[in-house]
Amino acid sequence: MITYQGGVQLDALGDPRRREIVALLSQEPASVGTLAERLPISRPAVSQHLGILKTADLVQVRAEGTRRVYSLDPAGIAEVRAFLETFWREDLQQFAAYVEQQARTADQADKDIR
Repeated sequence: MITYQGGVQLDALGDPRRREIVALLSQEPASVGTLAERLPISRPAVSQHLGILKTADLVQVRAEGTRRVYSLDPAGIAEVRAFLETFWREDLQQFAAYVEQQARTADQADKDIR
């Protein structure tokens, strides 16, 4: 089994409802009740999804009186971002190599013409 940075977080984001919750929390922190009002699932279901997201370090919770307010956990989000950026770096490196090869080919074509 290959392990990778951001694996736990990506596994947690495999569920569409959890991705919806993360998207809502990216706009502003919210309580379970507020999230349940915005989603077509029950409060207990929202709580279960938040528990999984919390275990994956994608959300954090703080108490405000009797309410628990959830927000995105920057550390967990950074893990996902770091994982995805590896592909971006690889793509950029491949693109740079392609451009260099094209430039060498063009230079050689110019020399052949002369």
